[in-house]
Amino acid sequence: MIIDPKELKQKLDEAGYIYDETLITTLVVSLALGRPLLIEGAAGVGKTEVAKVMAYALGRELVRLQCYEGLDESKSIYEWNYQKQLLSIQVGMGQSQPQSKTELTKSVFSEEYLLERPLLKSIRSEKPVVLLIDEIDKADEEFEAFLLEMLSELQLTIPEIGTVKAKSTPFVVLTSNRTRPLSEALRRRCAYLFINYPDIEKEVAIIKAKMPNVSDRLALAVAQAVHDLRENDNIMKKPSIAETLDWIAALEALGVPDLTPEAAGLTAGFILKNEEDIAQLDTGCGCAGHTHADGTPCEGHVHADGTPCEGHDGHHCHHHHN
Repeated sequence: MIIDPKELKQKLDEAGYIYDETLITTLVVSLALGRPLLIEGAAGVGKTEVAKVMAYALGRELVRLQCYEGLDESKSIYEWNYQKQLLSIQVGMGQSQPQSKTELTKSVFSEEYLLERPLLKSIRSEKPVVLLIDEIDKADEEFEAFLLEMLSELQLTIPEIGTVKAKSTPFVVLTSNRTRPLSEALRRRCAYLFINYPDIEKEVAIIKAKMPNVSDRLALAVAQAVHDLRENDNIMKKPSIAETLDWIAALEALGVPDLTPEAAGLTAGFILKNEEDIAQLDTGCGCAGHTHADGTPCEGHVHADGTPCEGHDGHHCHHHHN
């Protein structure tokens, strides 16, 4: 399938997804070539959202497979409806002329008793879907091995039935947080995209796209604060984009027009998710803002402990440690 880049941009605009030309080009070419797309990046940068907005842009169903350690064929490809099989066997044995074992086995391992899981559903769908294989790095290497058959040949093998070939070609998006290396065989079969945390300007754009009623002042203050938290090596769990939006929502729920030290302290649990990171915020490690180039503190832009962020060149704060 070929989609016009202008049309794709329009659809992403409608969905409120902030993109760049690299993303648009990669999506357009991957779709045209029928190549799976592997997206890597830190947790919370919007990798999963790419599959969601592509399903919207293409007018397709989104089929999602969430990966985890121990994921196997019965959860990802298919399994049998054992209760229905057992009932059928009991009925067959009760007949006046019972079926032979061969006939009975063949009858209960048929389409009627097959339960589709995401991978099988995606290739057996009459209409093309968007298949999201989320956090592939959490699955075992064995899972990658049988996934390759589908990505390479657009077919899956079910021992009791045989090879199932695709009725339609899904647009496959795989995401990875890079918790373990992926095989070279998997990488070769995919187009590749890396998504990093957004810069301040892009994060403000994301905030305004998702929450258009937020003031420019608050959006900028929060984006700057989140950027500084991500840059702080003492913060173990870097805030995601979703947590940025949660923080804005919490501040708005309190009716807070500015990111003051008091407001930051009261809502810290919406942007930082463990005690150690909140303690770092409380000590003032990690700027919540900065000063103007003339040295005067920007209103509402302070350390979490209330001290103004001073002594920089207008772009970067010097952290003050207690």
